[in-house]
Amino acid sequence: MIKVFQQGDPEREAFLTRLKGRQVEPPPEIETSVRAILAGVKAKGDAALFEYAKEFDGALLSAGAIRAKEAEVQAAYQAIPPKALEALKTAHARILAYHEKQRRPSWFMEEEGAILGQVVRPLERVGIYVPGGKATYPSTVLMNATPAAVAKVPSIVMCTPVGPDLTVNPAILVAADLAGVKEVYKVGGAQAIAALAYGTESIPEVDKVVGPGNIYVTTAKRLLYGQVGIDFLAGPSEMLVLADDSANPASVAVDLLAQAEHDPLASALLLTPSSTLADAVLKELKGQVADLPRREIVEASLGQWGAIILVEDLDEAVALANQVAPEHIELLVEDPWALLPFIKKAGAVFLGASSPGAAGDYVAGPNHVLPTGGTARFFSPLSVEDFQRRSSVVAFSSKKLEELGPSIIELAMLEGLEAHARSVKVRRKDT
Repeated sequence: MIKVFQQGDPEREAFLTRLKGRQVEPPPEIETSVRAILAGVKAKGDAALFEYAKEFDGALLSAGAIRAKEAEVQAAYQAIPPKALEALKTAHARILAYHEKQRRPSWFMEEEGAILGQVVRPLERVGIYVPGGKATYPSTVLMNATPAAVAKVPSIVMCTPVGPDLTVNPAILVAADLAGVKEVYKVGGAQAIAALAYGTESIPEVDKVVGPGNIYVTTAKRLLYGQVGIDFLAGPSEMLVLADDSANPASVAVDLLAQAEHDPLASALLLTPSSTLADAVLKELKGQVADLPRREIVEASLGQWGAIILVEDLDEAVALANQVAPEHIELLVEDPWALLPFIKKAGAVFLGASSPGAAGDYVAGPNHVLPTGGTARFFSPLSVEDFQRRSSVVAFSSKKLEELGPSIIELAMLEGLEAHARSVKVRRKDT
């Protein structure tokens, strides 16, 4: 099942190296396939989308059926259970309140003879990608679209795949409507990313594409970066639990299982200085996994990417956690706030026994679109800023140019850029 590494185990480093190496280029055959899809959509537009929908999803799309109609959205509200609707509304309200704190206005500063500043504007049009298939992810819709709405993006659109019946899951449609998505297109896969980037007869191009997807979707985003903006390249999901003797073994175990049930590539790690806790968690894992509906996925995940790592003390655990730079980290220790200042690299931090990662997935408020594969070293969670453009503003008076002109000229000449220097000299009074 899950691997257990004792202190000093030489296989521990090999496992961690393999874990960090998951953020790699796709196999050549996948990139070749995706490039062909992108080229097809660029050349043929809607016709290519219809061909790929039939080939990959068994969906017979047309110009009149590619976009979800308002009647479908309204019917979706009646199709989902009342408690589910209330849960979606609760989640949206909390996500909205949290992200409103992130909104930053334009600003200006004045000094004698100069006004400097930054103008903040929303992107014009943003595309949200939401995976389809067997799983349904309305939380993904809320997390991706809500900060765009807070940023005041005028046009938020969504692409999601459909099957032969051409229906979008009602929970997805409701979440989209709550979060401010005005256009929902029934297109999935790499071809959806291409449509959003290039535009087709039915789907106008966007400025930025955000949202998770399979390796084909991720590859399409990587190849189209520059043609269109992207959030970041999401890899398999990760949870690192840092726990001491105060932790409840059952809670630790179920949090690891919750991570592992995402997919077979998900990673669930426990770092602890307590061999007693490690043994108890291992026992809990074996017992709790037995009746999980996604047992096969969980066992595949834990067997390949799960580990219980015994460390000397919490200091070593923190150092190792920063080395991994996980997507999620839970601090199930006696004093989690004392450890927080030392957690330097993580997408999201959950403090204490009553703050499971699942709270962050759904209703806590912070965004659950987080950096994976160790990229928390330099990436941050999806935020309102990801849907804004910032332009610098410079307004000098002639007096200010006189004052700073010599320094500009000196630096221009230092870099061998004569025209730069002349652009200042021609404006100065002493020339």
